[in-house]
Amino acid sequence: MNKYMEIANELAKDNLNTNNGGPFGACIVKDGEIIGKGSNNVLKNNDPTAHAEVMAIREACHNINSYDLSGCELYTNCFPCPMCLSAIIWANIDKVYYGNTKEDAAKIGFRDEYIYEFIKSTEKNNIELKCIDREETIKAFDKFIEKKDKVIY
Repeated sequence: MNKYMEIANELAKDNLNTNNGGPFGACIVKDGEIIGKGSNNVLKNNDPTAHAEVMAIREACHNINSYDLSGCELYTNCFPCPMCLSAIIWANIDKVYYGNTKEDAAKIGFRDEYIYEFIKSTEKNNIELKCIDREETIKAFDKFIEKKDKVIY
């Protein structure tokens, strides 16, 4: 077994004993060194965003003092959910290795497919999305365009 996947898998298995969250674990590697690890802490933190990949990204960013994880690899015991995939993209992680599939996650009760379907068609969902007050909210974006010291990530 790959040594980094083994760590991600151990973090997932440890969660079976702690009940901190689901059986998910992840680690982030840069230049052969682990810079961040995480397990699912949704229940422990009462935070639906505290997925293993997100927790590993938070720790890695903290450890290298940067929001940019370019050149990093993420090892996770399961295919990342849409939220985690988004976080991976925002963090500029170059490679993701996963163990279990999203179908495997569905078999144990995780509802990622609902989010994939939501993204495909926002007309077929139970969340109302309605644009309001754009004439005011756009002003911050307009000012951002003019900003000389802006950082776009």
